[in-house]
Amino acid sequence: MTRHSPAVGVLVVEDEEIPAEAHAEYVRRTPGFRLAGIARTGAEALEALKDAESAPSGSEAEIGLVLLDMNLPDLHGLDLLRRIRGAGLPVDVIAITAVRDLAVVRSAMSGGIVQYLIKPFTYSAFSAKLTAYAEYRRRMAEQAASTTQSEVDSAFAALRPAVAGQLPKGLSAETLEAVADLLKGARAPLSATEAAESLAMSRITTRRYLEYLADQQSVLRSPRYGTRGRPELEYSWRR
Repeated sequence: MTRHSPAVGVLVVEDEEIPAEAHAEYVRRTPGFRLAGIARTGAEALEALKDAESAPSGSEAEIGLVLLDMNLPDLHGLDLLRRIRGAGLPVDVIAITAVRDLAVVRSAMSGGIVQYLIKPFTYSAFSAKLTAYAEYRRRMAEQAASTTQSEVDSAFAALRPAVAGQLPKGLSAETLEAVADLLKGARAPLSATEAAESLAMSRITTRRYLEYLADQQSVLRSPRYGTRGRPELEYSWRR
């Protein structure tokens, strides 16, 4: 996104209060984006989007991006996505949800979402998704009325940055990134228990990711002495 590009208005659609406020704060912290509102139901989201459609271009009420949770009290996220598309509302949608069901992911992709971010995640993971989306918008805006295949490929490539090799079965790139970001920002080494509590994950699952990062030489793994019984392992990011 260029320096003079207006900030993208973002509508957070999330029924739970704490995640809604957290995502709103993440939007406020991300350069190039501004919070246009929070909707706690599908009906509220549709009303906000229809109101924004009649707002002047560049106004504070304008919405360009929806952060969509799948589990809403009145509509499933996929139903809301279909209504948005059926109404011809000119917004992009990023799914932000704990839903990992492959059928839901496929339906969301076919419905035209531009990103799928699985909870739990850190601000760093959130920011990376929005930064990639901003670059996609920038590349699309720079294209003429008639574009070329390479220009289209370049725009979509911004949404799908290359990732490192295949992960072991049962590990997801999004959760791995969340674990890595936690260690990068930690002031001291963390045990699997401490990391699990911070990420709201099980200790066993968290330890799998920590061990994978250690095996990849991204994380230092060492025993923590001074505790009763067998020393507990602690993990820290290699600086």
